[in-house]
Amino acid sequence: MTSESADGNCLAWAASDPSGLLSPYKFSRRALGSDDVSLNITHCGVCYADVVCTRNKFGDSKYPLVPGHEIAGIVKEVGSNVRRFKVGDHVGVGTYVNSCRDCEYCNDGLEVHCVRGAVFTFNGVDVDGTVTKGGYSSHIVVHERYCFKIPDNYPLASAAPLLCAGITVYTPMMRHKMNQPGKSLGVIGLGGLGHLAVKFGNAFGLRVTVFSTSISKKEEALNLLGADKFVVSSDEQQMMALSKSLDFIIDTASGDHPFDPYLSLLKTAGVLVLVGGPSEVKFSPGNILMGMRTVSGSVAGGTKDTQEMLDFCAAHGIHPEIEVIPIQYANEALERLIKKDVKYRFVIDIENSLK
Repeated sequence: MTSESADGNCLAWAASDPSGLLSPYKFSRRALGSDDVSLNITHCGVCYADVVCTRNKFGDSKYPLVPGHEIAGIVKEVGSNVRRFKVGDHVGVGTYVNSCRDCEYCNDGLEVHCVRGAVFTFNGVDVDGTVTKGGYSSHIVVHERYCFKIPDNYPLASAAPLLCAGITVYTPMMRHKMNQPGKSLGVIGLGGLGHLAVKFGNAFGLRVTVFSTSISKKEEALNLLGADKFVVSSDEQQMMALSKSLDFIIDTASGDHPFDPYLSLLKTAGVLVLVGGPSEVKFSPGNILMGMRTVSGSVAGGTKDTQEMLDFCAAHGIHPEIEVIPIQYANEALERLIKKDVKYRFVIDIENSLK
């Protein structure tokens, strides 16, 4: 459980109302349980979910609200039953911190799809009725099942964005077998999620095409991120030239956009996976009937895939492109995120700035 307290044991930055403005805040984390890991947070990634929840976009925000679900840190204490972690280990915590642990999805390592609902890392209601508080804070106490080992040779600042942005694209890529060398992948949108989809595509040996509304991203897409092609999605000629050429598309765009132009780029039996959040999805049934195409959705990932992804990134030298900031810059960072003015993920240096 957590409790508000002026002399609480946890320092944080929280939003107190739907303005979303963050300011210093203190509260108490729950006492360490026998199956819990307590970690000092060193870094926390800034995700668009932080904007959505601090500003009550879904109408369910519970204030004071401490955001942050891309958490990396160092174990400071473990419960008596914990065997997977020890003091000093580098660990991560992602988008959820509890689940029923008994349904078919939990039993299959897909806890994010728990039948009774996974408990989100912040603004969630835990089994004891308390509201969860996230990673814009000095430490966190989490059941060991929902903690992940970050390889010692992998920077903690780089690991943070993998816990949401990374796993959100890695999970559907593995589920739909987008790891077959020589196949072709289209990535719609080049933000926090999209740039990692490009990096994973490269590591899997795919031929990667980036689609963006902005020609300004071409040079970085090709030279920094290593995409094979860059297409301005509003250019009909460029789009038509790629008709029926892609095996897979990952759509990371959250703004509203047409789907038919992209579906027409898929080969027969091609797959488009939606991981962004446009306000609606509309397409002609003929575009999936005639080409035997699949439109799928995905969100975050289970514990098994998350650990696998962290190990894969360390083994293949995959690092997000990050801008490290102090906690005092968090409000400006959220404003810049809304304006898409970040390349490609903000990461808060909690360890050195939250005092």
